[in-house]
Amino acid sequence: MEWTQNQNNTNTSIDEDIFEPPQYQVIFLNDDFTTKEFVVHILMSIFHKNKQEAELLMETVHQKGSAVIGAYPYDIAATKAAMTISNARTNGFPLQCKMEQV
Repeated sequence: MEWTQNQNNTNTSIDEDIFEPPQYQVIFLNDDFTTKEFVVHILMSIFHKNKQEAELLMETVHQKGSAVIGAYPYDIAATKAAMTISNARTNGFPLQCKMEQV
């Protein structure tokens, strides 16, 4: 544990006030209109999944109705979810995703 001296010359632990940010899962939901190819494209371009992982996640969404794509701090999860929805709408797809705190 690291220690530092504050302005009052008392020792305090740096680790005392450091917390991991809460994580949020980004979850894709299945629909009957968004193409499998588009889902794979989004998983690779926005979520940086390799082709094999993207195809496995897409199949999970298709077969089970939803799949957790990843867990991220709130700002990152919200940005990735918004980018997904925006890209889907721009391309005429109703793809939905949601966020849940882990």
